Amino acid sequence: MDDAHLREEGTASELLFKGNFLHARRDTVRLPDGKSATREYIVHPGAVVVVPLLDDGRVAMVRQYRYPIERVMTEFPAGKLDEGEDPLYCGQRELLEETGYSAREWAHAGAMHLAVAYSTEIIHIYFARGLTKGEQQLDHEEFVEVCTATPSQLQAWCRDGTVTDAKTLTCTLWLHNVMSGAWTLAWKQHAGVAGGR
Repeated sequence: MDDAHLREEGTASELLFKGNFLHARRDTVRLPDGKSATREYIVHPGAVVVVPLLDDGRVAMVRQYRYPIERVMTEFPAGKLDEGEDPLYCGQRELLEETGYSAREWAHAGAMHLAVAYSTEIIHIYFARGLTKGEQQLDHEEFVEVCTATPSQLQAWCRDGTVTDAKTLTCTLWLHNVMSGAWTLAWKQHAGVAGGR
């Protein structure tokens, strides 16, 4: 497909805010018709989400308070990429830190852009199986509770609004299609990380 007639070309860029890991920018762009417009957006380093499959058919999840929306959310374990970090390593690290689990096998499912209108954030989706339970390795600022759900429970939580987190909703779609055999994963053995940060 030729997308030239839809593309916008950046002509100027201004840094509005520089935080610890998020930045905000305002760019001036040339539109396809030659006119100008501004685009404000968040620059995000990217992240990884993990769907941990337990041997009994349940999935491991986490519950944590999300300050911007002032509520406890039920989610799949996830975290942001450190600069230059491999997404698989990030997934292994975050799974261990948030849940205490390490996994024998990993499969990259895909990626999603979380908020295309105002953020560069991309989240890499991984599945993990052959889990071994250990101790959580939370940062001093993290308070995370580990829980489990059957796939049918998770689907019910998505339907009734218990789960509203976008990455978890997307991963639930992936989980349903993988379990039905409609979508396949290429599993690989990986040693994992020795410990958290």
